[in-house]
Amino acid sequence: MMLIEETTVPDAALPVEEFKAHLRLGSGFGNDSVQDAVLTGFLRAAVAAIEARTNKVLIERDFKLSVNDWQSGDAQPLPVAPVQALTGLSLVDRAGVETPVDGAVYWLERDAHRPRVRAVGAALPGIPAAGHVDVTFRAGFAPALSGAPVDLVQAVMLLAAHYYEFRHETTLSEGCMPFGVTSLIERYKVFRLGGAR
Repeated sequence: MMLIEETTVPDAALPVEEFKAHLRLGSGFGNDSVQDAVLTGFLRAAVAAIEARTNKVLIERDFKLSVNDWQSGDAQPLPVAPVQALTGLSLVDRAGVETPVDGAVYWLERDAHRPRVRAVGAALPGIPAAGHVDVTFRAGFAPALSGAPVDLVQAVMLLAAHYYEFRHETTLSEGCMPFGVTSLIERYKVFRLGGAR
């Protein structure tokens, strides 16, 4: 299984001005925007870290999931949520030839934690031998970070501020995440029980 981010987060979707206020940076000077690129980088890193810990896409964008085998014959879980829409499904043979699948044979089962591609009939289309299937979809809470749940937005702000404050620190333990951030994202984590299937 491989998940590819087809589109990236635009700079306009990140709340740089709100982040400056959160950091209590001075304003009213001629060079107010001199740190914008740095602050944008910390916001991007914080968004990526929160998304990785929760499997939730905060800012809408397009993804492609490639799998060699369906997890079950009639359903395939998608690794992130919330999914807004399925945009396509293609069977790809070993030579790389793509065959689009008619949208009438599959549908999106919406779920806050584990959305799925479902078969309309008894089974999803067969995947070619030594080939794979590409599922394309649009996922995310909103086009901008401000449209995500407020606790996740606050977690991004706290984590980005942590990155900013400790940007020169090299002795912090690997994977260090402030307690306030972990408590804010706790309810969004997916807990898996049982085996892989």
